[in-house]
Amino acid sequence: MIPVSTFSLIVAPLLSFVVTFVFILWFIKYSAIKILDHPNHRSLHTKSVQRVGGVILMLGVLVAWALLPAVLPLSIWAGVCLLALISFADDIFALPIWLRLLVHCVAAVFLSMVLLFDTHGWLIAVIAAISIIWMTNLYNFMDGSDGLAGGMTLIGFSFYGLAALLGENVIFAMINISIASAAMAFLFFNFYPARVFMGDAGAIPLGFLAAVLGILGWVDNLWPIGLPLLVFSPFIVDASVTLARRSLRGEKVWQAHHEHYYQRLVKNGFGHRNTALLGYILMLAVGSSAVWAAQQEAMAQFGVGLAWGVVYLVLIVVSSQYWRRDRSSR
Repeated sequence: MIPVSTFSLIVAPLLSFVVTFVFILWFIKYSAIKILDHPNHRSLHTKSVQRVGGVILMLGVLVAWALLPAVLPLSIWAGVCLLALISFADDIFALPIWLRLLVHCVAAVFLSMVLLFDTHGWLIAVIAAISIIWMTNLYNFMDGSDGLAGGMTLIGFSFYGLAALLGENVIFAMINISIASAAMAFLFFNFYPARVFMGDAGAIPLGFLAAVLGILGWVDNLWPIGLPLLVFSPFIVDASVTLARRSLRGEKVWQAHHEHYYQRLVKNGFGHRNTALLGYILMLAVGSSAVWAAQQEAMAQFGVGLAWGVVYLVLIVVSSQYWRRDRSSR
């Protein structure tokens, strides 16, 4: 007979996939409840779409985690549930931004204090809290094109799982792979043309988990701190550079817009499908190199990070020049 713990490790990712897939399918086909994302002048979609995919994805993850041995701090469970609830309320009622940001800050600061203050000091805890807040929000900023955020979730957390397996922490690997499995089920309905959107209830807690589980893997010596930064760099770079560019122009960075690099690709004829596929190629390349570098010496890790920094700089310069020429030719 298979031991209960081993059985749980095998079943948890499968259950995460099944719960997410079945509930989204049911909601699309049979539910009378309509929580719609209506298009506006800043949207990349042209028709109203259900945005319950994220909250169902998180349900699949939490059900799977319940099968696994209790290794995650309660502060992570509490943070995920709090962020999912406040974000789902925002999807329905459009809560004020100050309230949402306050909850994001409370979750990030509380978790940083619990995980890092005693062992790593207040400075590291503060840096971690700021990083968690930013990752929580940038993931939401990047959830604007069919299949993009779902693909980043599938690929990013799969690489977390692989790195944890290489570090011989099977339970932590399954925690991450359960997230990736739920994202795979979600992508069946979110890849172009999307029948369901993630909504804030999915994007916000997933951004939180991308940061928190990355930090937790570092605290547990499973990987260097550069690994989570590199694995999720396709989102981090796009969102951070866009925010910096808009800040330098004196624009209100908290307002919705369509100036992210992925948004420009979609609007300039590349389309949702090709933008997502191009993003997947980048995510796979970056993630693979990050996991490889994590097994090497510090100089190799630095070299990989530097190389990707150059690649991103070239991509930013080339794309900016293209879009300037495109605007001037109109």
